[in-house]
Amino acid sequence: MTKHEPISTTVERVIPASPETLYAIVTDVARIGELSPECRGAEWVGKNDGAKVGARFKGNNELGKSRWSTKPTVTAAERGKVFEFKVPMGFGPTWRYEFHAVDGGTRVVESMRQDKASPWFIRRAQRKAGVTDRAANITAGMETTLANLERLATA
Repeated sequence: MTKHEPISTTVERVIPASPETLYAIVTDVARIGELSPECRGAEWVGKNDGAKVGARFKGNNELGKSRWSTKPTVTAAERGKVFEFKVPMGFGPTWRYEFHAVDGGTRVVESMRQDKASPWFIRRAQRKAGVTDRAANITAGMETTLANLERLATA
């Protein structure tokens, strides 16, 4: 990995489904493994049972042989409009999904912003998994996520 910089990337896709339907799939964190190539599963923690600001969930991630868990906090949740969560730690990214009604469906915008570079030990684990450009890897994963969201919503 040649750059040790913050990451900001966005992808979008028009999906022939309602914003409410797509929001319901994205915010059902137990289904994240059906969407994401890196997050293999998740569950709400504590007394949380759904998307609302301040709710937390535990996400289980995998990249190559590396496995780790995080407990993000929901920072925005407006049904059919926006779902956003922040991964803890000083360098943890913010993930955001926006849902915009358009002719023929919904334009879904997925973005990720990490304001501080990952620590050296995380970059090393990424290299061991064959990831030399984390921003490109995340962008490709987001494109896969939205393709899987369309598949699930239109099945």
